[in-house]
Amino acid sequence: MILVYKFFKESLLFALNALRSNLLRTVLTLSGVTIGIFSIISVFTLIDTLEKSVRDSIESLGNNVIYIQKWPWAPPEGESEYPWWRYMNRQVPSLDDYEQVKKRSQLAEAVTYTMASSRRLAYENNSYDQVAVMGVTHSFEDIWTFEIGTGRYFSQQDSYNGSNVAILGADIAKELFQGADPIDKSVKLMGRKLKVIGTIQKQGTDMFGNSLDKNILIPVNFAKTMFNLRSEAVQPFIMVKAKEGYTSDDISDELTGIMRAIRRIKPKGENDFALNRISLIQKNLDSLFDFIDLAGIFIGGFSILVGGFGIANIMFVSVKERTRIIGIQKAIGAKRKFILMQFLIESTVLSLIGGLAGLTIIFGITMAVTLMSEMTVMLSLSNIVKGISISASIGIISGFIPAWKASKMDPVEAINSL
Repeated sequence: MILVYKFFKESLLFALNALRSNLLRTVLTLSGVTIGIFSIISVFTLIDTLEKSVRDSIESLGNNVIYIQKWPWAPPEGESEYPWWRYMNRQVPSLDDYEQVKKRSQLAEAVTYTMASSRRLAYENNSYDQVAVMGVTHSFEDIWTFEIGTGRYFSQQDSYNGSNVAILGADIAKELFQGADPIDKSVKLMGRKLKVIGTIQKQGTDMFGNSLDKNILIPVNFAKTMFNLRSEAVQPFIMVKAKEGYTSDDISDELTGIMRAIRRIKPKGENDFALNRISLIQKNLDSLFDFIDLAGIFIGGFSILVGGFGIANIMFVSVKERTRIIGIQKAIGAKRKFILMQFLIESTVLSLIGGLAGLTIIFGITMAVTLMSEMTVMLSLSNIVKGISISASIGIISGFIPAWKASKMDPVEAINSL
């Protein structure tokens, strides 16, 4: 073990000395590897950031939540075409459907009804156009992820009585009240006054544009005095969250039976409702990101290939320049494996230095992007390991043929070479 350590140490020192003695050549070679590693790891980092953002956005909708809606999110299983004409005449989910699902479901932890419409909201001389008005039942907070910033959520009495109260998204509160406390103030929506009882903590927008920052929440029993909840224009839907220990498949099977019973659908009749869930999107995402990963490898591979050729070229030059030294080493007893390892370590160290330089540049860029924007871009440990592994592999592969050529030299011919 000690002999191996000494052998590796001597080979490494010899390689580092060779690199220092040809500094300009080393820097030029490093630039190729640096650009190659920068390119391929940048692609991987961007893909990972995009995938994490998309998956976080999807998971925020709830992995164990079923959305009862008129329109399905994807074509029927086994079909590639979306048959929209089969869904046109379906009913939208109603408050009666919601009440029945809530009453009959044994596997639901929470059930909520939601509608949405876009309207103008005003406070004194300030106004906010295209506010997303959401009429919700009381259990909305048990399914949708958000935090109350100031004030409070609806009380049971507010929800049941349909009180004219509202909870404002962060952007709306900031725009209408200009830093003043909005709690207990009155805003006007469609000519009706609403008392502000709370604000939602700022969320930011996810990859799908979902956010409550520009929303106003009102009790659905108040919303129904202003909107026609049987109209598709208000996009009504029911969300059902499964109890812990039950999967989305379990709750989906139960809801299928409940909804068919509510709608009085015959045994062989087709469902006139859609049970949407996150897994429908996730299945498509898995194949999409597999394809993007392959594309990233293909694009980055060309860049790293250029760096590999650069190292190979420099190593051939290095072997030629040190032919006499190689001959002397072999004449005084150096074995072939020592010569081989000497040049392999040199090419590997060269490649690793270039790779680390590329990773350092990526790290700096990701930090700058994260600080200057709302997007969080991180150079993950797995990508750092990939970068180092690729660098080492390129160094070994690129340096092997020159190193092998050097190790096979005849000592007499090498010493006598010009």
